[in-house]
Amino acid sequence: MTTPEQEIAAELERLEEDSVHSAANQFALGQQYRMIELVAGVPATVLAAIAGVTALASTTGRVTAGIVALVAAGLGALVTFLGAADRSARASAAGNEYLAIQKEVRRARLIDAQLVDAATLRELLRTLTDRAHAQNLAAQPPNVLARHFGRRSVERGDREHIVDIRGAGDAQDR
Repeated sequence: MTTPEQEIAAELERLEEDSVHSAANQFALGQQYRMIELVAGVPATVLAAIAGVTALASTTGRVTAGIVALVAAGLGALVTFLGAADRSARASAAGNEYLAIQKEVRRARLIDAQLVDAATLRELLRTLTDRAHAQNLAAQPPNVLARHFGRRSVERGDREHIVDIRGAGDAQDR
């Protein structure tokens, strides 16, 4: 039979793991939107310049210039419609908030759990869970690709600290 303290510690560990994955998913989502902005925005700018030069260079290139200008406008409209820059910034901010939650949960699990009674630890768990829930409601839902890259990032160990890999005892030996 497990004690309430053990159950709370297990729930804190689950919340920490959820925060790690959510942060990774949000960072992957932010990278997707940055890539969309670059892949569509840069060509739109270049094509618009080409269309302008072509239109001014000769009267025979007006149809070509018009087509190039339409493609440039379409790419620019796509970037604007998707709001790639704003979505990228929001996803990165959400990822950073999940990292902050993860760090607070880890401190609660590894340090505070040793120092406070079960009732205080339970209240801390409730506060952190409420914060994570509020962030879940505020964050953009990650798409399938972002979840894939986020999971891959976590599995690769991108979210691990050297001290955790070596073990906490090794950190004291430095």
